Amino acid sequence: MATTNIEGTQPGTAATRTAQLRILETTDLHAHVFAYDYYADRPDDRVGLARTAALIEAARAEVANALLFDNGDFLHGTPLGDYVAQRGLAPGQLHPMTAAMNALGYDAATLGNHEFNHGLEFLLQAIAPANFPIISANIALRLAATPEHDQTLLPPYIILDRILTDETGAACPIRVGVIGLLPPQIVAWDRKHLAGRVETRGIVEAARAHVPRLRAAGADIVIALAHTGIGADGAAADSEHAAVPLAAVPGIDAILAGHSHLTFPSPDFPHNLPGVDAGAGRIGRIPVVMAGLWGSDLGIIDLALHHDAAGWRVTGATASTRRIFAPNPNIPPCPPTPCMQTPRVSAVLAAAEADHLATLAHIRRPVGRSTAPMHSYFSMVAPDAGLNFVAEAQRWHVAKMLSATPEGSLPILSAVAPFKCGGRSGPHYFTEIPAGDLVARNLADLYLFPNTIRALKITGAQLADWLERAAGIFARLSPGQPDQPLLDPNFPSYNFDVVTGLTYDIDLSQPARFDPLGRLINPTARRVRNLRMAGQKVPPDAALIVATNSFRASGVGSFAGAEAGNIVLDSPDTIRDILLRYAIEAGDVHPRRTQIWRFAPAGQTTAVFDTGPGAAAYLDELANLDVSPLGLTANGFARYRIRL
Repeated sequence: MATTNIEGTQPGTAATRTAQLRILETTDLHAHVFAYDYYADRPDDRVGLARTAALIEAARAEVANALLFDNGDFLHGTPLGDYVAQRGLAPGQLHPMTAAMNALGYDAATLGNHEFNHGLEFLLQAIAPANFPIISANIALRLAATPEHDQTLLPPYIILDRILTDETGAACPIRVGVIGLLPPQIVAWDRKHLAGRVETRGIVEAARAHVPRLRAAGADIVIALAHTGIGADGAAADSEHAAVPLAAVPGIDAILAGHSHLTFPSPDFPHNLPGVDAGAGRIGRIPVVMAGLWGSDLGIIDLALHHDAAGWRVTGATASTRRIFAPNPNIPPCPPTPCMQTPRVSAVLAAAEADHLATLAHIRRPVGRSTAPMHSYFSMVAPDAGLNFVAEAQRWHVAKMLSATPEGSLPILSAVAPFKCGGRSGPHYFTEIPAGDLVARNLADLYLFPNTIRALKITGAQLADWLERAAGIFARLSPGQPDQPLLDPNFPSYNFDVVTGLTYDIDLSQPARFDPLGRLINPTARRVRNLRMAGQKVPPDAALIVATNSFRASGVGSFAGAEAGNIVLDSPDTIRDILLRYAIEAGDVHPRRTQIWRFAPAGQTTAVFDTGPGAAAYLDELANLDVSPLGLTANGFARYRIRL
């Protein structure tokens, strides 16, 4: 474990005091309290705040002084969170996440972007009973000329007055300043809930204004709870991955990061950026930690403190993470009944147990039958029956809603993207629904988010660029070269839109037209070839309707034509509810692996891709592709070779 020495400090003397302060972080819990996978309806020892709680207890017991913080995205992200939001909270009723966090004794928390998924009123109602302060400096009911005068939704920061035990055992007061920050993009991502109600500032802009105020108010040290990632786009004023420039803001002593579902420090951290030391856990001279997702890790920053006449200051720091599941020998595999029954863990489980059991009953409701399996193991290389089912349901709903309008006579396409495709979430993060009875959890597994349905009117030219944007998920391949990586690891699968009602080829010998953030980087590049609708070329000036979701239609992902002025249907119906109605009305669902896109032939070129081990059961679906297994990777993925 490396130590970050803060420049400009001097070693302590006999007349001064020193102490250690441990900072603990959870982040991106996404309503995971129990060690349970609601989509698969089975225990899962890789997730759950109840399992993280055991590590929190151990980490607290090791030191004299510790503070516990959460970095946001705690309310939503599982059927538990969705069930509670749909049911609502009666007066005085606690949200299970708030209750669980109260049981653990958090010192403070900030908001993440997903806190707003079910509306502002529900958010404020859910966090009101928290026994700890929840802060956020860059979301406001009204922005003023400068951040200091904004009418913020929540307090922008807090000063925690605590008593430290120093190295001699003496009690010493300390004032810990804590500032909360979130991605400013929330006003676009949850436009339906937030438009005209709140405004946001850039993360760094807010920090530059408020950190000096914290210091002026008497904070000895300042910790940033920043629901933001560590990314190359951090220099942008409104970046959602702003940890790098945030670390340069004077007066911040430590950063708790999140949002991108990564672990930091880690030798596997995917970004090699100037000033970022993924081994030591620092950006520049500032210690930084990011604790994975769903309770998978506990983030720890140990601060060495020195006190003299000027007060406390940080003289060194170490950053690390601890994982809740194997190969950690301190945490046993979780059996079907709750495990790790320490008093604190028992309190966390008890706080959420009633809602957990109600959620299980809710997700086990029968909704129909499927005549074929649906899975996401090969979403990146072949037709996906589950995606086609979602697309058909979207198109069915939009066609009904637009039937009496002028737009109802236009061709209706449907844009869908796979959500569960492994990646940072691991080799078990895939959808797998067998043929047979369908229950409610299966529909949630196909569509993870509470997005509503929208329809856009776009042109053929915009459609072509929409598909080019999606095709950026693939790496460029050199013709004739063997075993090249097929996918760009920095491109999320939820931006790989497949548009049904079309056929097209993707030529991977060509460079991507757009980068992973949707910025045009190669204006002359075209990967999408032979774009056809009903066997005919799609003219650039063609008028088309695309059924999509509220997230995409709000402009998220920077897809051509996805903007407010092109919306012709803005419905309050969630896509999950549409799937439910579609399945119930159909009775028997017939998922089809309709060929929509394919790779353009590339001679003797081969590429490799990773998927879940469960893919082996469905290899017969790739009979028309030249695909061969290469075994398991070190992190548990199944690797395959594909000949293009």
